[in-house]
Amino acid sequence: MATTATHYKKCPLWKWLLLFITAIILSFIGYGLLVTGFEISDNIHHPGLTIVFAAIILGMYALFVKLMEKHWPTDLPLRRLVPHMLLGLLVGFIYMVIVVCTISATGCATVQWSAFSGEKQFSVIMMFLGVAVGEEMICRGVIFRWIDERWNTWVALLVSALFFGFAHMPNDNATWWSSLAISVEAGLLIAAAYKWSGTLWVPIGIHWAWNYTQGNIFGLAVSGADAGDTILATTVSGPDIITGGAFGPEASIIAVIYGIILTIVFLYNRHRRQVE
Repeated sequence: MATTATHYKKCPLWKWLLLFITAIILSFIGYGLLVTGFEISDNIHHPGLTIVFAAIILGMYALFVKLMEKHWPTDLPLRRLVPHMLLGLLVGFIYMVIVVCTISATGCATVQWSAFSGEKQFSVIMMFLGVAVGEEMICRGVIFRWIDERWNTWVALLVSALFFGFAHMPNDNATWWSSLAISVEAGLLIAAAYKWSGTLWVPIGIHWAWNYTQGNIFGLAVSGADAGDTILATTVSGPDIITGGAFGPEASIIAVIYGIILTIVFLYNRHRRQVE
């Protein structure tokens, strides 16, 4: 059975659910292999090999789509890898810079230079690449896309965003608010960017730059995790609703507001392109 977007709608619900769950399980296995690949690369002091493992996992994703859906994935076009990845990196970087600068403007954060190691910075950059590839493959490539094609974009936005946000609930210092905040500011934003671009490259770029900028440029916690080696040292004080507290700026209302704005921008441009 050719499970293209049209066939997803016609596929019996029980069969669609079985395929959907299988896709999620295989994606998590792929993510686990990617994490293992990074750990091996880091242990042998060649973290750059993470790029190779990421390419292998994306190749496995493409092969899975080909076998399950009888066509090669349309969301991994190589001709758009560089421009869309650069766009995603720029969006993720600027977003987090604006969030931190706004928190600082409220008087709740101060930023100063910190001693850092170039080698450690490269290692963490590669680690965040692995995180971005793995999580975007699962949350946007599988969960969002499959639900979008079976039902509609609004259902896909809601489900994938909540899954992404509350998947962070086990993290250190996580709360119901922090998980909801990530659902809105990142889950909706990155899914909207995926729908607008039609590729995984933009979401991967946003996710990659977001985590690295937040953690290892500004020295803030990333989803509750300590940043480690940082280029800047940012000290926060004041209400957690403004700073994000121990979880990091992702739990800040400021990040939520900017995330909503960017989500609207991506969805509006997607709609405008459709009606033209």
